[in-house]
Amino acid sequence: MRILVVDDEPDVVEVIELTFSLQWPGSEVIAAADGESALKLFQTGQPDVVVLDVGLPGMTGFEVCRRLRAISDVPILMLTVRGEELDRLKGLELGADDYIVKPFSPLELVARTRAVLRRSQVGPLATVSRVIVDEELTLDLDNREVILRGQPVKLTPTEGRILSQLVANAGHVVTQKTLLAKVWGWESEDDMLMLKVHIARLRDKLGDDAHNPRYIFTERGLGYRFVKPATVPFPPPSSP
Repeated sequence: MRILVVDDEPDVVEVIELTFSLQWPGSEVIAAADGESALKLFQTGQPDVVVLDVGLPGMTGFEVCRRLRAISDVPILMLTVRGEELDRLKGLELGADDYIVKPFSPLELVARTRAVLRRSQVGPLATVSRVIVDEELTLDLDNREVILRGQPVKLTPTEGRILSQLVANAGHVVTQKTLLAKVWGWESEDDMLMLKVHIARLRDKLGDDAHNPRYIFTERGLGYRFVKPATVPFPPPSSP
């Protein structure tokens, strides 16, 4: 397992390298101190996951995230400063899968890195792999793909898992806590911001409108409900 760490603080990188070597035998940390070096190292090093600091010199972590997401769906975990909610929001909107706040526990970083990798490697959760929702929208859950008006739109692994959960329970409300626990794990059960941003990105890819939804409905104070397609039989909803 190869982890690309992008951070301009040598002490931080050293602690991360030491923690991974002790807690994850067989893993390898490769490091870059700026955005340009990170993009080059990504191409040559082919990492399995990227741990990316927002506050880089020159090219920001946001720009690195945007460029990585344009060419790859590699899991990205962003490092943000405590209290900077706008940084977390922007990182998630650009395609980051998770974030951790500085100063952080190195053991928590390892745990969250394992979690984003686990989510990226597990296949769709819905038992129906191809779903014809209506005349404009078809879902290919095996390939994490949306076919909207005949055009394919690729989903990230996290978006695919959210959609799989909603589709598996189509017509029924899936609570926010259930989605967070199923998609991100128990350690993220209270992170509503992360869920809301990913739902917004998913709606955008489905061509949906939060104010006048056609596919994903918000049940205020509860969670989200996916419209039940009329043309495809669904299994009974899974228990929260």
